[in-house]
Amino acid sequence: MDECIFCKIVRGEIPSSIVLDTDKVIAFLDIRPVNKGHVLVVPKEHFETLLDGSENILRDMIVAAKKIGKSFRKALKADGFNLGMNNFAAAGQVVFHAHLHVIPRFENDGLQHWPGKTYDEGEIEQYKEKIATFL
Repeated sequence: MDECIFCKIVRGEIPSSIVLDTDKVIAFLDIRPVNKGHVLVVPKEHFETLLDGSENILRDMIVAAKKIGKSFRKALKADGFNLGMNNFAAAGQVVFHAHLHVIPRFENDGLQHWPGKTYDEGEIEQYKEKIATFL
């Protein structure tokens, strides 16, 4: 039996507050929201990370996130929204079923972006070459 909590939500075995349901994705309110209205966009097909999903399903996830973002602006009067996806434990992934976070943002909501870092002299070119080699 599949023990993935998101698979159980997709199958209707666990209640959730669904805001969007298509043939490929489901979107529901996060029970531990960063801001009220925080939605998770989950593919109905189980796969663990962005790297495991087909381009078609990833496209469907982004289209759903766009619709939700538009809704935030109208329904919640959100000033903006963030999209986030944690891939692998080191990046903060807790549920190992790929999902996008769509988080409504408001002026003065107290949330801060992560701090930026700097490159040492010449280091940016080294990173560019390493990354580009495997694309």
